[in-house]
Amino acid sequence: MRLGLNLAYAGPAPADNVGLAQRAESLGYFSVWTAEAYGSDAIVPLTWIAAHTSRIHVGTAIMQMPARTPAMTAMTAATLDQMSGGRFLLGLGLSGPQVVEGWHGQPYGRPLEKTREYVAIVRDILRRDKPLEHSGTHYEIPYRGPDATGLGKPLKMIGRPRADIPIYLAAIGPRNVALAAEIADGWLPVFFSPRRMDVYADSLGARDLSTFDVAPSVPVILGEDADACRSTVKPALALYVGGMGARGRNFYNDLACRLGYEAAAKEIQDLYLDGKKAEATAAVPDDLVDEVALCGPKSRIAELLEPWKQSPVTTLVCNALQPEALEVMAELVL
Repeated sequence: MRLGLNLAYAGPAPADNVGLAQRAESLGYFSVWTAEAYGSDAIVPLTWIAAHTSRIHVGTAIMQMPARTPAMTAMTAATLDQMSGGRFLLGLGLSGPQVVEGWHGQPYGRPLEKTREYVAIVRDILRRDKPLEHSGTHYEIPYRGPDATGLGKPLKMIGRPRADIPIYLAAIGPRNVALAAEIADGWLPVFFSPRRMDVYADSLGARDLSTFDVAPSVPVILGEDADACRSTVKPALALYVGGMGARGRNFYNDLACRLGYEAAAKEIQDLYLDGKKAEATAAVPDDLVDEVALCGPKSRIAELLEPWKQSPVTTLVCNALQPEALEVMAELVL
């Protein structure tokens, strides 16, 4: 099992993230990842990190597909891969309806179809087998709609990018996970429980996991007081399970239910949507935190790591901002 570092969103002190990435690189971590939602983008901070490191792979977890055309994503991936010396990992995700429609102003539409088309176009561009042409439900290239000029023509990417830049998909729903297993090189799950692989068994199907990078993002909080460490993870769980979506359309709430926490998921959502965020945070079960995060002193983290080591996880991506936590994970895993 390899280790990664998830830096999530860019903060006010980018030098801190660079220092963490450099420390992870020196410890032998495989990858470092950045994210975007509706604040900082993923690419600018990742480029900054790539410029200050030399060996560690750099990945997006995630680049939002509604924010960019497939061609723009392919150009960005090719450029950063070339500038980093072949270290780029392209993590893609659709995000949820609130962000897709409320921020990017794009129709949420049919996410599985759209993702399949998007990834196919990106791969076609990177392969450069022929000028790009695509006629699908969601993308038509060249564009030939009623308002087209008629001047568009199939084009081939200038330059010769690495054709096999790895593509990862962020997915938590059963059909999305199945799609990732079918068309991607890796999977970026969140709130992943290695104790409940049965939840994912049907979706992963017959995929050869030896050629598929299962790379969950896992909060790692090091400290002597396990309860205090867990308390730093619970607000994020409450936000996602309770508030990241509407009732009946919250993918993270659905995941908590599939993991066996139906009653807690309902209580967290009811409290959160009623504006009672502190109460929603307090309603997050300790057991749920311990399934999806690594909290406490080194000895406890070592114990919690055992199910991860026995699972199909190939890259454990640490969501950690403590340099000492990075060092402990390196000692326990690498």
